[in-house]
Amino acid sequence: MFDIDKWQEIIATIKKNKLRTFLTGFAIAWGIFMLMVLLGAGNGLSNGVGSNFEGNATNAMWIWSRETSMPYQGLKAGRRIYFDMKDYDEIKKLDDIDKISARYFSNSRTYSFSNEYGQYTTQGCHPDYRDIEKLNIDEGRFINEIDIQYKRKVVVIGKDIKEALFKGIEPVGEYLNIGGVLYKIIGVYAESDPREGAQQGLIPITTAQLIFNIGDRIHNLAVTTKDLSKKESLQIEKKIRTLLAANHKVDVNDTRAIGIYNSLENYIETMNIFKAINIFIWLIGIGTLIAGIVGVSNIMLIVVKERTKEIGIRKAIGASPSSIIGLILLESVFITLLAGYIGMLFGISLMELINFVMEQQSSAASSGDRGQFTMFLNPTVDLRIAISSLLLLVGAGTLAGYIPAKRAASIKPIEALHNE
Repeated sequence: MFDIDKWQEIIATIKKNKLRTFLTGFAIAWGIFMLMVLLGAGNGLSNGVGSNFEGNATNAMWIWSRETSMPYQGLKAGRRIYFDMKDYDEIKKLDDIDKISARYFSNSRTYSFSNEYGQYTTQGCHPDYRDIEKLNIDEGRFINEIDIQYKRKVVVIGKDIKEALFKGIEPVGEYLNIGGVLYKIIGVYAESDPREGAQQGLIPITTAQLIFNIGDRIHNLAVTTKDLSKKESLQIEKKIRTLLAANHKVDVNDTRAIGIYNSLENYIETMNIFKAINIFIWLIGIGTLIAGIVGVSNIMLIVVKERTKEIGIRKAIGASPSSIIGLILLESVFITLLAGYIGMLFGISLMELINFVMEQQSSAASSGDRGQFTMFLNPTVDLRIAISSLLLLVGAGTLAGYIPAKRAASIKPIEALHNE
Protein backbone atom coordinates (compact mmCIF):
# COMPACT_ATOMS: atom_id res chain seq x y z
CA MET A 1 0.00 0.00 0.00
CA PHE A 2 2.92 2.33 0.71
CA ASP A 3 4.79 1.45 -2.50
CA ILE A 4 6.15 4.82 -3.67
CA ASP A 5 6.03 3.78 -7.33
CA LYS A 6 2.34 2.95 -7.09
CA TRP A 7 1.54 6.30 -5.45
CA GLN A 8 3.57 8.17 -8.06
CA GLU A 9 1.64 6.39 -10.78
CA ILE A 10 -1.72 7.16 -9.11
CA ILE A 11 -0.82 10.84 -8.70
CA ALA A 12 0.32 11.01 -12.30
CA THR A 13 -2.94 9.45 -13.49
CA ILE A 14 -4.96 11.91 -11.44
CA LYS A 15 -2.97 14.88 -12.78
CA LYS A 16 -3.41 13.62 -16.31
CA ASN A 17 -7.20 13.45 -15.87
CA LYS A 18 -7.85 16.41 -13.56
CA LEU A 19 -11.37 17.24 -14.73
CA ARG A 20 -12.53 13.63 -14.68
CA THR A 21 -11.08 13.07 -11.21
CA PHE A 22 -12.56 16.34 -9.94
CA LEU A 23 -16.05 15.50 -11.20
CA THR A 24 -15.86 12.02 -9.70
CA GLY A 25 -14.63 13.34 -6.35
CA PHE A 26 -17.22 16.12 -6.40
CA ALA A 27 -20.04 13.61 -6.86
CA ILE A 28 -18.80 11.62 -3.86
CA ALA A 29 -18.18 14.71 -1.70
CA TRP A 30 -21.59 16.15 -2.58
CA GLY A 31 -23.27 12.88 -1.68
CA ILE A 32 -21.82 12.66 1.82
CA PHE A 33 -22.16 16.44 2.29
CA MET A 34 -25.89 16.19 1.58
CA LEU A 35 -26.19 13.18 3.87
CA MET A 36 -24.62 15.16 6.74
CA VAL A 37 -26.89 18.16 6.07
CA LEU A 38 -30.00 15.98 5.88
CA LEU A 39 -29.09 14.09 9.06
CA GLY A 40 -28.35 17.36 10.86
CA ALA A 41 -31.65 18.86 9.73
CA GLY A 42 -33.50 15.71 10.81
CA ASN A 43 -31.83 15.82 14.23
CA GLY A 44 -32.65 19.51 14.52
CA LEU A 45 -36.34 18.89 13.86
CA SER A 46 -36.47 15.89 16.20
CA ASN A 47 -34.59 17.72 18.99
CA GLY A 48 -36.71 20.84 18.57
CA VAL A 49 -40.06 19.10 18.82
CA GLY A 50 -38.77 16.75 21.54
CA SER A 51 -37.65 19.72 23.66
CA ASN A 52 -41.25 20.93 23.82
CA PHE A 53 -42.10 17.85 25.88
CA GLU A 54 -39.32 18.45 28.42
CA GLY A 55 -41.32 20.85 30.59
CA ASN A 56 -43.73 18.07 31.56
CA ALA A 57 -43.63 14.34 32.04
CA THR A 58 -44.26 12.59 28.73
CA ASN A 59 -46.53 10.07 30.46
CA ALA A 60 -48.79 12.75 31.96
CA MET A 61 -52.51 13.34 31.58
CA TRP A 62 -54.40 16.55 32.27
CA ILE A 63 -58.09 16.16 33.06
CA TRP A 64 -60.60 19.01 33.16
CA SER A 65 -64.36 19.56 33.25
CA ARG A 66 -66.69 21.88 31.36
CA GLU A 67 -70.35 21.86 30.31
CA THR A 68 -72.11 18.76 29.07
CA SER A 69 -72.92 18.65 25.39
CA MET A 70 -75.12 15.53 25.51
CA PRO A 71 -78.25 14.73 27.57
CA TYR A 72 -77.90 11.81 29.98
CA GLN A 73 -80.50 9.86 31.98
CA GLY A 74 -83.08 12.63 31.72
CA LEU A 75 -80.55 15.40 32.49
CA LYS A 76 -80.30 18.13 29.87
CA ALA A 77 -77.17 19.18 28.03
CA GLY A 78 -75.47 22.38 29.17
CA ARG A 79 -74.86 21.37 32.79
CA ARG A 80 -71.60 22.65 34.32
CA ILE A 81 -69.48 19.86 35.75
CA TYR A 82 -67.21 20.45 38.76
CA PHE A 83 -64.59 17.97 39.91
CA ASP A 84 -64.05 17.38 43.64
CA MET A 85 -61.77 15.51 46.02
CA LYS A 86 -63.81 12.31 45.60
CA ASP A 87 -62.60 12.21 42.00
CA TYR A 88 -59.02 12.69 43.16
CA ASP A 89 -59.27 9.89 45.75
CA GLU A 90 -60.83 7.38 43.34
CA ILE A 91 -58.44 8.03 40.45
CA LYS A 92 -55.49 7.74 42.84
CA LYS A 93 -56.55 4.15 43.63
CA LEU A 94 -56.50 3.05 39.96
CA ASP A 95 -53.81 0.64 38.85
CA ASP A 96 -50.94 2.13 36.85
CA ILE A 97 -51.40 5.64 38.30
CA ASP A 98 -48.02 6.87 39.50
CA LYS A 99 -48.39 10.54 40.52
CA ILE A 100 -51.54 12.60 40.93
CA SER A 101 -52.38 16.15 41.93
CA ALA A 102 -55.63 18.06 42.16
CA ARG A 103 -55.36 21.70 41.08
CA TYR A 104 -57.25 24.89 41.89
CA PHE A 105 -56.41 28.26 40.35
CA SER A 106 -57.31 31.62 41.82
CA ASN A 107 -57.63 34.83 39.87
CA SER A 108 -54.64 37.16 39.68
CA ARG A 109 -53.94 38.48 43.19
CA THR A 110 -51.62 41.09 44.62
CA TYR A 111 -48.37 39.68 46.01
CA SER A 112 -46.55 42.09 48.29
CA PHE A 113 -43.37 42.04 50.33
CA SER A 114 -42.07 45.17 52.04
CA ASN A 115 -42.54 47.95 49.44
CA GLU A 116 -42.60 45.64 46.44
CA TYR A 117 -45.73 44.18 44.90
CA GLY A 118 -47.04 42.56 41.72
CA GLN A 119 -49.97 40.65 40.27
CA TYR A 120 -49.60 36.85 40.11
CA THR A 121 -51.80 33.75 40.07
CA THR A 122 -52.01 31.29 42.96
CA GLN A 123 -52.45 27.56 42.50
CA GLY A 124 -53.43 24.93 45.04
CA CYS A 125 -51.85 21.53 44.42
CA HIS A 126 -50.59 18.28 45.96
CA PRO A 127 -46.94 17.30 46.55
CA ASP A 128 -46.89 15.11 43.41
CA TYR A 129 -47.34 18.21 41.27
CA ARG A 130 -43.61 18.83 41.49
CA ASP A 131 -42.82 15.58 39.62
CA ILE A 132 -45.67 15.94 37.14
CA GLU A 133 -44.51 19.38 36.03
CA LYS A 134 -40.82 18.61 36.61
CA LEU A 135 -40.32 21.65 38.80
CA ASN A 136 -36.79 22.41 40.00
CA ILE A 137 -36.64 23.50 43.64
CA ASP A 138 -33.84 26.05 43.77
CA GLU A 139 -34.27 26.93 47.45
CA GLY A 140 -36.05 25.40 50.42
CA ARG A 141 -38.55 22.60 49.82
CA PHE A 142 -41.82 21.80 48.09
CA ILE A 143 -45.26 21.24 49.62
CA ASN A 144 -45.49 17.99 51.64
CA GLU A 145 -48.27 15.82 53.07
CA ILE A 146 -48.12 17.53 56.48
CA ASP A 147 -48.83 20.87 54.79
CA ILE A 148 -51.84 19.23 53.11
CA GLN A 149 -53.09 17.58 56.31
CA TYR A 150 -52.90 20.69 58.51
CA LYS A 151 -53.89 23.17 55.78
CA ARG A 152 -50.81 25.22 56.43
CA LYS A 153 -50.51 28.73 54.99
CA VAL A 154 -47.26 28.07 53.18
CA VAL A 155 -46.26 28.93 49.63
CA VAL A 156 -43.62 27.94 47.10
CA ILE A 157 -42.97 30.93 44.85
CA GLY A 158 -41.67 30.99 41.32
CA LYS A 159 -38.18 32.25 40.61
CA ASP A 160 -39.62 35.21 38.68
CA ILE A 161 -41.59 36.32 41.76
CA LYS A 162 -38.46 36.13 43.88
CA GLU A 163 -36.52 38.31 41.43
CA ALA A 164 -39.35 40.85 41.19
CA LEU A 165 -40.23 41.24 44.87
CA PHE A 166 -37.24 40.31 47.00
CA LYS A 167 -34.38 42.23 45.36
CA GLY A 168 -31.49 40.17 46.71
CA ILE A 169 -33.21 39.12 49.96
CA GLU A 170 -33.42 35.36 50.56
CA PRO A 171 -37.19 34.68 50.56
CA VAL A 172 -37.32 31.28 52.30
CA GLY A 173 -38.63 31.81 55.82
CA GLU A 174 -40.11 35.24 55.03
CA TYR A 175 -43.85 35.98 55.00
CA LEU A 176 -45.54 36.99 51.76
CA ASN A 177 -48.85 38.84 51.62
CA ILE A 178 -51.08 37.25 48.98
CA GLY A 179 -54.46 38.95 48.63
CA GLY A 180 -54.45 40.06 52.27
CA VAL A 181 -53.38 36.68 53.72
CA LEU A 182 -49.85 36.02 55.01
CA TYR A 183 -48.11 32.88 53.78
CA LYS A 184 -44.75 31.59 54.92
CA ILE A 185 -42.39 31.03 51.98
CA ILE A 186 -40.99 27.48 52.13
CA GLY A 187 -39.34 27.25 48.74
CA VAL A 188 -38.50 28.76 45.36
CA TYR A 189 -39.06 26.80 42.17
CA ALA A 190 -38.01 27.15 38.56
CA GLU A 191 -39.59 25.52 35.52
CA SER A 192 -37.54 22.77 33.87
CA ASP A 193 -38.15 24.70 30.64
CA PRO A 194 -37.00 28.31 31.24
CA ARG A 195 -39.18 29.60 28.38
CA GLU A 196 -42.31 28.94 30.45
CA GLY A 197 -41.29 31.19 33.32
CA ALA A 198 -42.08 30.68 37.00
CA GLN A 199 -44.72 33.26 37.91
CA GLN A 200 -47.08 31.41 40.23
CA GLY A 201 -47.40 30.85 43.94
CA LEU A 202 -48.07 27.20 44.79
CA ILE A 203 -49.97 26.44 48.01
CA PRO A 204 -51.44 23.22 49.50
CA ILE A 205 -54.72 22.29 47.79
CA THR A 206 -56.46 22.03 51.17
CA THR A 207 -55.31 25.54 52.07
CA ALA A 208 -56.63 26.87 48.77
CA GLN A 209 -60.03 25.25 49.40
CA LEU A 210 -60.14 26.84 52.87
CA ILE A 211 -58.94 30.32 51.90
CA PHE A 212 -61.08 30.56 48.76
CA ASN A 213 -64.10 28.96 50.48
CA ILE A 214 -64.79 26.36 47.78
CA GLY A 215 -65.41 23.28 49.89
CA ASP A 216 -63.81 20.20 48.32
CA ARG A 217 -64.09 21.49 44.74
CA ILE A 218 -61.09 21.42 42.40
CA HIS A 219 -60.55 22.79 38.91
CA ASN A 220 -58.72 19.90 37.28
CA LEU A 221 -56.44 16.94 37.81
CA ALA A 222 -52.94 16.10 36.63
CA VAL A 223 -51.65 12.53 36.73
CA THR A 224 -48.72 10.51 35.49
CA THR A 225 -48.84 6.82 34.72
CA LYS A 226 -46.30 4.08 35.21
CA ASP A 227 -44.31 2.90 32.20
CA LEU A 228 -47.04 2.01 29.74
CA SER A 229 -47.40 1.37 26.05
CA LYS A 230 -49.65 3.59 23.98
CA LYS A 231 -52.39 0.95 24.11
CA GLU A 232 -52.15 0.63 27.92
CA SER A 233 -52.13 4.41 28.27
CA LEU A 234 -55.35 4.67 26.25
CA GLN A 235 -56.89 1.98 28.44
CA ILE A 236 -56.14 3.89 31.66
CA GLU A 237 -57.49 7.04 30.00
CA LYS A 238 -60.73 5.16 29.28
CA LYS A 239 -60.93 4.01 32.92
CA ILE A 240 -60.55 7.57 34.17
CA ARG A 241 -63.19 8.87 31.78
CA THR A 242 -65.62 6.09 32.78
CA LEU A 243 -65.07 6.76 36.49
CA LEU A 244 -65.60 10.51 36.18
CA ALA A 245 -68.63 10.08 33.95
CA ALA A 246 -70.25 7.83 36.54
CA ASN A 247 -69.44 10.26 39.39
CA HIS A 248 -71.00 13.24 37.62
CA LYS A 249 -73.80 11.55 35.64
CA VAL A 250 -72.29 12.31 32.26
CA ASP A 251 -72.34 10.30 29.04
CA VAL A 252 -68.95 8.60 28.79
CA ASN A 253 -68.65 9.80 25.18
CA ASP A 254 -69.21 13.45 26.12
CA THR A 255 -65.67 14.73 25.56
CA ARG A 256 -66.78 18.32 26.06
CA ALA A 257 -67.93 17.66 29.61
CA ILE A 258 -64.79 15.71 30.53
CA GLY A 259 -61.64 16.60 28.63
CA ILE A 260 -58.44 14.56 28.81
CA TYR A 261 -55.13 15.40 27.20
CA ASN A 262 -52.88 12.33 27.04
CA SER A 263 -49.31 13.54 26.51
CA LEU A 264 -47.94 10.02 26.04
CA GLU A 265 -50.20 9.42 23.05
CA ASN A 266 -49.22 12.77 21.57
CA TYR A 267 -45.53 12.19 22.30
CA ILE A 268 -45.45 8.71 20.73
CA GLU A 269 -47.31 9.89 17.62
CA THR A 270 -44.99 12.87 17.22
CA MET A 271 -41.83 10.80 17.68
CA ASN A 272 -43.12 8.20 15.20
CA ILE A 273 -43.50 10.95 12.62
CA PHE A 274 -39.87 11.95 13.10
CA LYS A 275 -38.72 8.35 12.93
CA ALA A 276 -40.38 8.17 9.53
CA ILE A 277 -38.73 11.46 8.55
CA ASN A 278 -35.31 10.12 9.60
CA ILE A 279 -35.83 6.96 7.53
CA PHE A 280 -36.78 9.12 4.56
CA ILE A 281 -33.67 11.27 5.10
CA TRP A 282 -31.44 8.18 5.19
CA LEU A 283 -33.02 6.86 2.00
CA ILE A 284 -32.38 10.15 0.19
CA GLY A 285 -28.84 10.42 1.56
CA ILE A 286 -27.93 6.83 0.71
CA GLY A 287 -29.44 7.28 -2.74
CA THR A 288 -27.19 10.31 -3.25
CA LEU A 289 -24.16 8.30 -2.09
CA ILE A 290 -25.01 5.43 -4.41
CA ALA A 291 -25.07 7.86 -7.31
CA GLY A 292 -21.54 8.93 -6.36
CA ILE A 293 -20.38 5.31 -6.02
CA VAL A 294 -21.80 4.45 -9.43
CA GLY A 295 -19.82 7.41 -10.76
CA VAL A 296 -16.64 5.94 -9.27
CA SER A 297 -17.35 2.57 -10.86
CA ASN A 298 -17.94 4.16 -14.27
CA ILE A 299 -14.78 6.21 -14.03
CA MET A 300 -12.78 3.11 -13.07
CA LEU A 301 -14.21 1.29 -16.10
CA ILE A 302 -13.05 4.14 -18.30
CA VAL A 303 -9.63 4.12 -16.63
CA VAL A 304 -9.27 0.38 -17.28
CA LYS A 305 -10.29 0.80 -20.91
CA GLU A 306 -7.81 3.64 -21.46
CA ARG A 307 -4.99 1.67 -19.84
CA THR A 308 -5.68 -1.69 -21.48
CA LYS A 309 -2.41 -1.69 -23.43
CA GLU A 310 -0.48 -0.65 -20.36
CA ILE A 311 -2.07 -3.48 -18.36
CA GLY A 312 -1.20 -5.94 -21.16
CA ILE A 313 2.45 -4.85 -21.07
CA ARG A 314 2.53 -5.24 -17.28
CA LYS A 315 1.15 -8.74 -17.50
CA ALA A 316 3.52 -9.60 -20.34
CA ILE A 317 6.56 -8.69 -18.25
CA GLY A 318 5.29 -10.69 -15.27
CA ALA A 319 2.93 -8.46 -13.28
CA SER A 320 0.57 -10.55 -11.18
CA PRO A 321 -3.22 -10.09 -11.33
CA SER A 322 -3.23 -9.10 -7.65
CA SER A 323 -0.80 -6.23 -8.29
CA ILE A 324 -3.00 -4.89 -11.08
CA ILE A 325 -6.13 -5.20 -8.92
CA GLY A 326 -4.31 -3.55 -6.05
CA LEU A 327 -3.22 -0.59 -8.17
CA ILE A 328 -6.71 0.14 -9.48
CA LEU A 329 -8.33 -0.43 -6.07
CA LEU A 330 -5.84 1.90 -4.41
CA GLU A 331 -6.72 4.66 -6.86
CA SER A 332 -10.45 4.08 -6.26
CA VAL A 333 -10.10 4.06 -2.47
CA PHE A 334 -7.87 7.16 -2.49
CA ILE A 335 -10.34 9.23 -4.53
CA THR A 336 -13.31 7.98 -2.49
CA LEU A 337 -11.67 8.54 0.90
CA LEU A 338 -10.33 11.99 0.10
CA ALA A 339 -13.54 13.25 -1.51
CA GLY A 340 -15.69 11.63 1.19
CA TYR A 341 -13.66 13.18 4.00
CA ILE A 342 -13.89 16.64 2.43
CA GLY A 343 -17.66 16.27 1.98
CA MET A 344 -18.10 15.03 5.56
CA LEU A 345 -15.95 17.86 6.93
CA PHE A 346 -17.90 20.55 5.10
CA GLY A 347 -21.26 19.00 6.03
CA ILE A 348 -20.45 18.75 9.75
CA SER A 349 -18.90 22.23 9.76
CA LEU A 350 -22.00 23.76 8.15
CA MET A 351 -24.34 22.17 10.70
CA GLU A 352 -22.08 23.22 13.60
CA LEU A 353 -22.06 26.78 12.24
CA ILE A 354 -25.86 26.80 11.98
CA ASN A 355 -26.10 25.45 15.54
CA PHE A 356 -23.70 28.13 16.81
CA VAL A 357 -25.68 30.93 15.16
CA MET A 358 -28.96 29.55 16.56
CA GLU A 359 -27.51 29.32 20.08
CA GLN A 360 -26.30 32.92 19.89
CA GLN A 361 -29.69 34.13 18.70
CA SER A 362 -31.47 32.06 21.34
CA SER A 363 -29.27 33.47 24.13
CA ALA A 364 -29.82 37.04 22.94
CA ALA A 365 -33.58 36.64 22.75
CA SER A 366 -34.18 34.23 25.65
CA SER A 367 -35.89 36.82 27.82
CA GLY A 368 -38.48 37.58 25.17
CA ASP A 369 -39.15 34.06 23.86
CA ARG A 370 -40.75 32.37 26.84
CA GLY A 371 -43.47 29.97 25.85
CA GLN A 372 -42.33 29.82 22.22
CA PHE A 373 -42.75 26.45 20.53
CA THR A 374 -39.37 25.26 19.27
CA MET A 375 -39.28 23.50 15.90
CA PHE A 376 -35.51 23.36 15.32
CA LEU A 377 -32.81 22.73 17.93
CA ASN A 378 -29.19 21.54 17.88
CA PRO A 379 -29.02 20.46 14.21
CA THR A 380 -25.71 18.64 14.58
CA VAL A 381 -24.56 15.23 13.39
CA ASP A 382 -23.32 12.47 15.67
CA LEU A 383 -19.60 12.06 14.88
CA ARG A 384 -19.90 8.27 15.14
CA ILE A 385 -22.62 8.25 12.48
CA ALA A 386 -20.54 10.56 10.28
CA ILE A 387 -17.45 8.34 10.52
CA SER A 388 -19.55 5.20 9.96
CA SER A 389 -21.02 6.81 6.85
CA LEU A 390 -17.54 7.65 5.58
CA LEU A 391 -16.32 4.08 6.16
CA LEU A 392 -19.42 2.75 4.41
CA LEU A 393 -18.66 5.08 1.52
CA VAL A 394 -15.05 3.88 1.31
CA GLY A 395 -16.21 0.26 1.44
CA ALA A 396 -18.67 0.89 -1.36
CA GLY A 397 -15.98 2.77 -3.31
CA THR A 398 -13.66 -0.20 -2.91
CA LEU A 399 -16.35 -2.53 -4.24
CA ALA A 400 -17.02 -0.13 -7.11
CA GLY A 401 -13.33 -0.15 -8.00
CA TYR A 402 -12.97 -3.91 -7.61
CA ILE A 403 -15.32 -4.75 -10.48
CA PRO A 404 -13.28 -2.98 -13.19
CA ALA A 405 -10.03 -4.03 -11.45
CA LYS A 406 -11.06 -7.67 -11.64
CA ARG A 407 -11.91 -7.19 -15.30
CA ALA A 408 -8.51 -5.65 -15.94
CA ALA A 409 -6.72 -8.52 -14.23
CA SER A 410 -8.56 -11.06 -16.39
CA ILE A 411 -7.45 -9.51 -19.70
CA LYS A 412 -4.95 -11.69 -21.58
CA PRO A 413 -1.72 -9.90 -22.53
CA ILE A 414 -2.09 -10.65 -26.24
CA GLU A 415 -5.64 -9.22 -26.29
CA ALA A 416 -4.56 -6.13 -24.37
CA LEU A 417 -1.64 -5.44 -26.71
CA HIS A 418 -3.90 -5.64 -29.77
CA ASN A 419 -6.48 -3.28 -28.19
CA GLU A 420 -6.93 0.06 -29.94
